[in-house]
Amino acid sequence: MSADYFSDSRPYEVRWHGRGGQGAVTAARTLAQAAHLGGLGGATASPSFGAERRGAPVSASTRISPEPIMVVSQIESPDMVVVLDQTLLKDDEVIGGLGSGGWLVVNTARPPDRLGVIGDFSVATADATAICRELGVMVGGLIVVNTAMLGAVARVSELVALANIEEVIRRRFSNRSAELNLAAIEKTYRTTLIERRP
Repeated sequence: MSADYFSDSRPYEVRWHGRGGQGAVTAARTLAQAAHLGGLGGATASPSFGAERRGAPVSASTRISPEPIMVVSQIESPDMVVVLDQTLLKDDEVIGGLGSGGWLVVNTARPPDRLGVIGDFSVATADATAICRELGVMVGGLIVVNTAMLGAVARVSELVALANIEEVIRRRFSNRSAELNLAAIEKTYRTTLIERRP
């Protein structure tokens, strides 16, 4: 991880947006665990509680720092926003607070320049839904993209090494499930499209 991520002595903050059942909270925790495996002393994840029914918008947060983290509030000025369902972009609050130098990472079939978002943050897109459908990454018959999107996060930043994410996945899932999720992460990593903005 580059020291530039922590140049102002504050944690690097990632806000996750998805729908109930898509695994935003699990993705936030997995990223924090991977950062911890990578030697960062501060790595926390927390959900944002609200409507918990399947399909309802949900969010979660990951904070990463070389030092212990004492902050537990919701993230208002994220360094990165990860969107598991592109339809959530209709709500301006999803990218609220994301500023210059930040990243918007979206699960969509569209390339970044066709996403229609305005801001001085960089944009990355990955069609995690298609990848997970192809590989059969499903729970209860529903496509689950959260682990695949960790590949996109690793692709656009130096937050965590892909190998550390993969190690967390191996520890969390049974052999067959782990292999499917690892394949989805690696394919998403390779196919993520990036538009860097000044």
